[in-house]
Amino acid sequence: MSRKGSVLREFPILVIVALAVSLLIKTFLVQFFFIPSGSMENTLQIQDRVAVNKLPIISKDINRGDVVVFRDPDNWLPEPFSADENRIVAKIKEGLVLVGVLPNPAKQYLVKRVIGVAGDNVICCSKSGKLTINGKEAIEPYIFAGNKVSELDFNIKVPEGKIWVMGDHRSASADSRYHQDDVNNGFVPVSRITGRAYAIIWPIKNIGIISSQNPIK
Repeated sequence: MSRKGSVLREFPILVIVALAVSLLIKTFLVQFFFIPSGSMENTLQIQDRVAVNKLPIISKDINRGDVVVFRDPDNWLPEPFSADENRIVAKIKEGLVLVGVLPNPAKQYLVKRVIGVAGDNVICCSKSGKLTINGKEAIEPYIFAGNKVSELDFNIKVPEGKIWVMGDHRSASADSRYHQDDVNNGFVPVSRITGRAYAIIWPIKNIGIISSQNPIK
């Protein structure tokens, strides 16, 4: 039996194993997304590719200050625009996204920063124009330059099993503040969280770690 014939027979098995491993990693460890909007500038730029660690949500270890990716809680996003595309190409792309080879286009996902976790009382704003969390003024160096902390005033207490999220680009983020009349009162159920964004992997000029910055110490 020739070496070439052996390789040809083994190749489909190797492909299947590689796809299975990729799917396993995506399901339990890491998933990739690209950023479609400027709501998290300048922490994340439009079209950045980010790696999302799924272990924190599996272990229920999501903390104040984390940048998280989550599924749309209750129609926060408009219906996605469907561009004309070859059906076969579209199916191939869907398959590559499914196994984690391509980043998810985030059509049904959002990315925001966790500002409040269960039990937190978050108020906007103090006399000095800052958020207060449990009576302490928040320090938020990640807010987009020139933005106010919030254009909306609010006073909320985060219930068990939920988080309160806001974008770093406050004037360009339709976050928890703008959905207080939905079924979750603007909170995001922890069950909707995919994981914590921990690194920008593309483009090269933006590669780096996405740090968690707790707004109160």
